[in-house]
Amino acid sequence: MLRNALPALLLALALPGPGAAEPLPRPAYGPELEGFAYPFPVERYTFASQRQPLQMAYLDVPAATPNGRTAVLLHGKNFCAATWESQIRALSAAGYRVIAPDQIGFCKSSKPAAYQFSFRQLAENTHALLDNLGVERPILVGHSTGGMLAAHYALLYPKAVEQLVLVNPVGLEDWSAKGLPPISLAQWYQRELKTSAESIRAYETATYYAGRWEPRYEPWVTMLAGLNSGPGKEAVAWDSALVYDMIVTQPVVYRFPQIAVPTLLLIGQKDNTAIGKDLAPAELRPKLGNYPELGKEAAKAIPGARLVEFPELGHAPQMSDPDGFNRALIEGIAAR
Repeated sequence: MLRNALPALLLALALPGPGAAEPLPRPAYGPELEGFAYPFPVERYTFASQRQPLQMAYLDVPAATPNGRTAVLLHGKNFCAATWESQIRALSAAGYRVIAPDQIGFCKSSKPAAYQFSFRQLAENTHALLDNLGVERPILVGHSTGGMLAAHYALLYPKAVEQLVLVNPVGLEDWSAKGLPPISLAQWYQRELKTSAESIRAYETATYYAGRWEPRYEPWVTMLAGLNSGPGKEAVAWDSALVYDMIVTQPVVYRFPQIAVPTLLLIGQKDNTAIGKDLAPAELRPKLGNYPELGKEAAKAIPGARLVEFPELGHAPQMSDPDGFNRALIEGIAAR
């Protein structure tokens, strides 16, 4: 998936060969994903936020033949700007300038030790980046947690958004209101410290890829596992804990009727994502993350929203079926 034969290299590092007694050690990356290559040049936006200097990494890929429109891709909780590679290439070929940031606390961006994570703050950071780049009315494409961020951005800056695209966003339901017990930052932090390649792969198989694992997904496991096992793993785990707390305690579903920009929902129907589901009472778990119903409810709640469903795909349709997803995305944003 990445250039320069990176997937083959990562697989060779990560997986045992014939007759091997045990797998070779996986790479360990720095707290800003130092050592992991992105498929496009990485730029950095330096700014001050909450009385400290921070840097936000981002990709800025020009259009092959510009149509004057810009797509901004907002990654999910366990994703990075690099995981949008297929969409960046497809959008660029279709005439769009594409900007894909790594949010503060994620991937190649700063990992502040003390930061009040909120969707409003992340939206303000993203708006400042786009203003610095001269982007006024982008098409916002948000996946998973990035979908929650995109919704908040559209609520904060409705006149600064051309279109909103939500790809299997989390936050289509209020888990706490449905019975998810309180989860402390200490609990989230301890859970994140235990993250491993095996736990990542198992979770992603069941949730992102509808139970079907393919070797082409392995680089993204290596990316996350290396970030979570590297020299800055405590800082990475702490910011991750703060982000999980933000996701659970700042629901956006109640404000869907206030979204005032054209909205497209792209929903994999075999998604079952619900943050903290494993900590919910056993009888509640099957009732959470019902995306076939949640997608329809969101489409009804957001004025004028259009819904496209992918019957056989899970939480990451853009990765499971990039060609089919890219067609739906480009057709959807062209129909304005």
